[in-house]
Amino acid sequence: MPRYPDYNDHELAVLLRQGDQLAYTEIFERYSELLLRHAFRLLADKAEAHDVLQDVFLNLWHKRDTIAVKTSLSSYLYTAVRNRILDLLSHKDVVLKYASSISRFMVEGYSITDDTVRERELAALIEKEIDKLPSKMREVFLLNKKAGLSYSEISEQLNITDQTAKQQVYKALKILKPKIDGFLSTFPFL
Repeated sequence: MPRYPDYNDHELAVLLRQGDQLAYTEIFERYSELLLRHAFRLLADKAEAHDVLQDVFLNLWHKRDTIAVKTSLSSYLYTAVRNRILDLLSHKDVVLKYASSISRFMVEGYSITDDTVRERELAALIEKEIDKLPSKMREVFLLNKKAGLSYSEISEQLNITDQTAKQQVYKALKILKPKIDGFLSTFPFL
């Protein structure tokens, strides 16, 4: 009976498909160092190279009855190592993109949310302060700033002079500005 080191790769592959543990051990002993160096050369990380090698040989044993070695056993194993490394690098790339995305959200997402909240608070403050204006002043101010009417259009609509419309808007802005500035000084980046 021949010793396992005497078997060629093709014979070892046939024995492996039959579930021969000694054939598996011989394949491991024959190729593990070469494959480990190959993996390390590609990854530059000893622990990851060991993990890749372990995954390849574990997979080899688990799929032993379905493995079809079409070229040589060494080519099959080198290809398996290369594919496992590509999967690992692809996974790392996905993880890095995901981590980057989360990081960006943590910085920008919260910032956007905070800005949106502050904008709403500012809008609510402006509405509240506009509501506190005297009724005629509020009406002129809203016609000018919200409806976009000119002073002459406001004067025609309300039967006041252009100068009165202009003064009412000016006074309203003079009342509103300090309150808005006070809010903005709390959040200078708005």
